[in-house]
Amino acid sequence: QVQLAESGGGSVQAGGSLRLSCAATYSPRSMGWFRQAPGKGREGVAALDSDGSATYADSVKGRFTISRDNAKNTLYLQMSSLKPEDTAMYYCAAAVFRVLVPLVGSNYPYWGQGTQVTVSS
Repeated sequence: QVQLAESGGGSVQAGGSLRLSCAATYSPRSMGWFRQAPGKGREGVAALDSDGSATYADSVKGRFTISRDNAKNTLYLQMSSLKPEDTAMYYCAAAVFRVLVPLVGSNYPYWGQGTQVTVSS
């Protein structure tokens, strides 16, 4: 079983940057970032397979970068040019197998508790 712990959330003005981290108890095959804003459904943001294959939601392409440090069992999400619509609780997810549809949350069995990101205009 993989345990995940997110950190790095906070409040920032529009146009600013934040870096989220997700520490895992070991380095699983597939990991991803998801977010959920109040009153909205969960949205896949970015995902990264251990072979380096990255997938991004259209809404964050060119602004967010996902990466991982396997030596530290840590997944990162560098967020730049943040917009108020990026405000949400951000969750890290993991699977020990390769996820074929990376931005679908139901494909991941392991989840962190989330970290809040708030972007003000």
